[in-house]
Amino acid sequence: MRLVIPPTVLRACEILTRHGYQAYLVGGAVRDSYLGLKPTDWDITTDAIPEDVELLFDRTIPTGKLFGTVTVLLEDTPLEITTMRSDGPYSDGRHPDYIAFTKRLEDDLGRRDFTINALAYDPLLHRTIDPFSGAKHLRKELLVTVGNPADRFQEDPLRMLRLVRFQSTLGFKIEKKTRLTLPELARLIIHVSPERILSELNKMLLGKELFLSLETLYTSGLMEQIIPELAAGYKVSAGGRHPYDLLGHAMATAHFAAPILTLKWAALLHDVGKLETLKRDHAQISARWAEKILRRLRASSVLTEKVSILIAHHMFAVHPHSSDREIRRFLAQVGFETAFELVKLRQADMAGLHVNPRQILSFGEALEARLNEVFAQEHALSVKDLCIDGHELMKAFDLKPGPLVGKILQHLLEQVWDDPSLNQPTQLKELAQGYLESLPQNRG
Repeated sequence: MRLVIPPTVLRACEILTRHGYQAYLVGGAVRDSYLGLKPTDWDITTDAIPEDVELLFDRTIPTGKLFGTVTVLLEDTPLEITTMRSDGPYSDGRHPDYIAFTKRLEDDLGRRDFTINALAYDPLLHRTIDPFSGAKHLRKELLVTVGNPADRFQEDPLRMLRLVRFQSTLGFKIEKKTRLTLPELARLIIHVSPERILSELNKMLLGKELFLSLETLYTSGLMEQIIPELAAGYKVSAGGRHPYDLLGHAMATAHFAAPILTLKWAALLHDVGKLETLKRDHAQISARWAEKILRRLRASSVLTEKVSILIAHHMFAVHPHSSDREIRRFLAQVGFETAFELVKLRQADMAGLHVNPRQILSFGEALEARLNEVFAQEHALSVKDLCIDGHELMKAFDLKPGPLVGKILQHLLEQVWDDPSLNQPTQLKELAQGYLESLPQNRG
């Protein structure tokens, strides 16, 4: 197979070979090209040591010089060039204790995780170097480790999660010996940093075969180590109408959720609180659990907060036939964008209940149309949309700053939700006057 190589990548390889060094393309770019996908990163391996690479190119950054990697800037395009090497033992479960630079490409490919990632391509001779049958495994859609799977996984336990991630993103099967090794070593994943684990989980969640990979995550024992709250849902009832247990429903809902990371996480964790209760307040409990899980995985505050909000409100009551007031209240409570995300989450939840796909689509389309219809009316949805503010209330009724002003504004907003025509300064003051007179201390 002949790869289509960007001019800057080809130029870098030509510079290396012109000066007597080897230059091969390796990694994901070669794999993705064989799969008919458009590569995003082009990595080059060479027998030139980092100092030689720095001499050959005008602009370089020593991004991983200790391990042989130098980033070269060609026409402002960053390219990673790494010296071929063999690795020593991995005492820390991530980095080799020592490396040895080599001139043998096979030695360099032999230290990689999976055979589909151990392909190299000579861009000048247009030939593939494939000492571990990676091309055959790509054709068979099979995930196989380079060498003994136990050795590969003990060197860096994150490779077990990378395996599950590739199962999701590529849809490949896992070779039997590789698959059977996972439960023996799953406990080692606790030695991997939460940040690295989260990165692989995020990529896995956006894969096309998520349900299959989540099954592997559970049966391998990895889920119990990483998200024990989710694994605990096995054989636990998710409710009367559910065709799956709690774990199965979470997996199915996540699988069918739209490929948006916050939605995927919300779908996966939306019912974990049912381990405490099957009542409606499981949504708030699940939100708290999800926040705890994501913080443990060192997720960003933005991701954590958004997922928590979606889960807390996933039992929303509005539907396509709800009144304008109910829709306005819903939009005011969660916000316009979040409302639409909640509709998508509800659709995924319905899919996880085996609801007819036509019903799921019609529900989503109808409710989104209602949300757009009510939002287009431009009526007050929040306190800031009222035609009166706290300062005006304090002046009109000789009030001091405090909780009472907020309570009045909230009362006015609820009246306006019922009747948008009330959002006029004079009428709002009359409503405020009536509210103040209704307070216990003002009654005769």
